Amino acid sequence: MSNLTKAMSKFRLAVVQLQVTSVKADNLSRARRLVQQAAGEGSKVVLLPECFNSPYGTGFFASYAERIPGESTQVLSEVAKENKVYLVGGSIPEEDGGKLYNSCTVFGPDGELILKHRKIHLFDIDVPGKIRFQESETLSPGDNLSMFETPFCKVGVGICYDMRFAELAQLYSRKGCQLLVYPGAFNMTTGPAHWELLQRGRALDNQVYVATASPARDETASYVAWGHSTVVNPWGEVVSKAGAEEAVIYADIDLQYLADIRQQIPITVQRRSDLYTVKTVQEGSS
Repeated sequence: MSNLTKAMSKFRLAVVQLQVTSVKADNLSRARRLVQQAAGEGSKVVLLPECFNSPYGTGFFASYAERIPGESTQVLSEVAKENKVYLVGGSIPEEDGGKLYNSCTVFGPDGELILKHRKIHLFDIDVPGKIRFQESETLSPGDNLSMFETPFCKVGVGICYDMRFAELAQLYSRKGCQLLVYPGAFNMTTGPAHWELLQRGRALDNQVYVATASPARDETASYVAWGHSTVVNPWGEVVSKAGAEEAVIYADIDLQYLADIRQQIPITVQRRSDLYTVKTVQEGSS
């Protein structure tokens, strides 16, 4: 293996667990500072949380919604270019054609928009006595798988509830993704129960790295996020995890290690496609 190949087989990922407030300008300023901090530590890919520019909740989506491009994505573009990183911009409430979406934008080191992922699966749950939340009361779902290329690897993007759907991760893996990123905001009911479990499951089943970015916990908010942003390796091990407070966590993504895992336990070639298959029915566009 050449020195260049060795260098490209590893890269540093940073996950920003941001303390989100009701003041959009403060959220954008804090995100800018923490991305700069992450880049200073050698990170090549940086991940922000779901709804990083606004409080999370059906009562906030409309008032904080922006067009894309708009104020928040302009900041993301500038920050990516200034720090020469691939920036996965968590998500923001997006307004388009009279509809609202929960949308993630990704910018390259040149500041150009690479993709926009609209949350496919809307968070409509009802756990009696604990939590009821209905994103579909205000949001519309996206209709596309979203992947982007870096010099290191291909990355698949989902948002929060998207992570519960194993088929999406399977499709990303089959389409060549080695890293899956999920900006998310699990709550104090689903967070302790399923947040880490789902990430480890998606990573293990597909032999990929999985990274999640949550807002930091704010006990005074109407929706209290669990926090605990995490990175999991293809063996299903947690390699980096935040607590509840604002933090930047790091993980060195080792693609040779991923390749070794896939060779040792070759599930990709052992699947019984004669008996079952997961396939895309429709390729959407964003």
